[in-house]
Amino acid sequence: MEQGLLTVGLIARRSGLTVKALRHYDRVGLLRPVTVDPATGYRLYHGDQVAEARLIGLLRSLDLPLAQVRTAVAAWKGGDHAAVEVAIGEHRRRLDARVTRLRGALHRIDHLLAEGLETAMSERDTASEPTTTPTARSAPGTGTVTDERLLAAQLFNEAWRLMEREDRTRDDDDRMLHTAHASRYHWGQAAEATPAHLARGEWQISRVYAVLGRPEPARHHAARVLDLCQENGIGDWDLAFAYEALARASAVTGDAAAARSYTDQALTAAKDIAEDDDRALLLGDLETIPGQPRYW
Repeated sequence: MEQGLLTVGLIARRSGLTVKALRHYDRVGLLRPVTVDPATGYRLYHGDQVAEARLIGLLRSLDLPLAQVRTAVAAWKGGDHAAVEVAIGEHRRRLDARVTRLRGALHRIDHLLAEGLETAMSERDTASEPTTTPTARSAPGTGTVTDERLLAAQLFNEAWRLMEREDRTRDDDDRMLHTAHASRYHWGQAAEATPAHLARGEWQISRVYAVLGRPEPARHHAARVLDLCQENGIGDWDLAFAYEALARASAVTGDAAAARSYTDQALTAAKDIAEDDDRALLLGDLETIPGQPRYW
């Protein structure tokens, strides 16, 4: 064996990767040994490949796909550490969208378990029947655009669908933002809208800005949610989610202390949420606040 080279077992111990993982990364060309010992068939690595192996392990622990790991490692080896951070940030956005979609799926599962399979299937049969009647699930503008309440609900659901997309483009981000603002505007024009509708519109705008990493407007609209709740005596999950929005906006700002304080207030408000599934939804959302591990 050449002097100074590491066996696959040694680099595995020093990097934290398994021997199986190192063999796989060799096969796919992500981390190749510098040579293979002709006498033993052992893979041999340079000592400076330990850091590279550790980076690969770190990125894979984030569930970063191999293709993106390869790109990030190449950038790191070229001294472009900023590109690695960009790749991680983009991956976080995709995961955030996935979590949003999965939270919705969990909520629908809870509804199914509570209402029963036959009821849920009956509702789906009714929803799938051909109809010309627009609903809140229809694309924005389906039906008469003079129905402010319906249009507001359609826009709200469209913004949520965009938030759940892992492959959002910059144009999708713009559409998501404008759609959320439009929804809140039309809620404000609907004669039958309540302060709770307005608060939920403000909450969605705050969430969109948080998803886009824009802390100042996220915090502004979160504060409007709390104002509307306090000024109109709104409690239950609307008040709890007002504090959740403020906690999330504070976390995006980088103010961990404020995020913790607002989370504490959300947890206190959660005790007064009437429905168990609504409380569970809030607690699940609190777990997705950036940079704040669960402590409750």
